[in-house]
Amino acid sequence: MTDHLLDFVLFLILLISLVTDLRRHKIYNSVTLPAVGLGLTWHTGSGGWTGFLFSGEGMLLGFGLLLVPYLLGGMGAGDVKLLAAVGALTGPAFVFSSFLYSSMIGGVIALIIIIRSSGWKQSLLRIGHASLKFRSNAVQGAFPYGVAIAIGTLAAYLWRDSNAF
Repeated sequence: MTDHLLDFVLFLILLISLVTDLRRHKIYNSVTLPAVGLGLTWHTGSGGWTGFLFSGEGMLLGFGLLLVPYLLGGMGAGDVKLLAAVGALTGPAFVFSSFLYSSMIGGVIALIIIIRSSGWKQSLLRIGHASLKFRSNAVQGAFPYGVAIAIGTLAAYLWRDSNAF
């Protein structure tokens, strides 16, 4: 197995998760958990203990970055496990970059949804309300966050050598 195969697996889990999150508002364990296992196994096999730590740190960072928003009701557990899978496959530096891009893209999508659902004046009031009370139902028309994770991870992949973050 080469690193290109890991890239293929990354894109495959992102595509599957994007489609299922849009259609069913679910990201399945049958997609994310094998990806975590593959990442840990591949990096351990190719790098020994160092590889295991690389993949494990990426997994834990991906999981940890979305744990608080999940606990506050801002996203589903599948979103958290998807970012953990990204981290297990790609390591801590990449998953952090992916998280940053995903956050920016998620913010833009949320802003568009807010503005489209209620004009500018109401939008400013909703944005203020949402910033005071972080809840997934604070914004009418909340979206599946797997979309932002998929697009953000793709952006991180495309610009990984640009030192943007």
